[in-house]
Amino acid sequence: MKNKNFGIVPMHLSARVLAILALITTVFISACSEYIPLSSGALEGIVTATPTAWTQVATTEVIQLETTVDEPYSVNLWTVEINGDLFIFAGDNHTNWVKNIEQNADVRLRAEGLIYELHATRITDDALFALFAKAWEAKYGNRPRNENVDETYLFKLQPR
Repeated sequence: MKNKNFGIVPMHLSARVLAILALITTVFISACSEYIPLSSGALEGIVTATPTAWTQVATTEVIQLETTVDEPYSVNLWTVEINGDLFIFAGDNHTNWVKNIEQNADVRLRAEGLIYELHATRITDDALFALFAKAWEAKYGNRPRNENVDETYLFKLQPR
């Protein structure tokens, strides 16, 4: 006997499936949002003086970086510390935050509720990039995909 409804999902069942998928997606994004480079607006927190050493901040897995051209634009990023200096990296992605830094290098970084007002300088030195790649691998377990300093966007963060 052939089922006339074979292949057709009842309306009440498809609505439940969609609701479950929406819930799973929401939970996934909420749980992973600090690791996904989703953009946002102005950062909130306590503005504080730049530390003499970035060791505490550099141990944080993910930080937030705010750039500003017309309006504040913030993203979640990874950092690496080299000889007491803090670095951020976009790989070879000419992202919105990189474009913003090219227009206005003053940035704000948030880690553990504290905000640091900094200046970003693009690094184009091969030797410093090599140190960065080693530090990146030590912290995150893999080397940068593109290690050509002329094709990537590596920035050193310094006090304003």
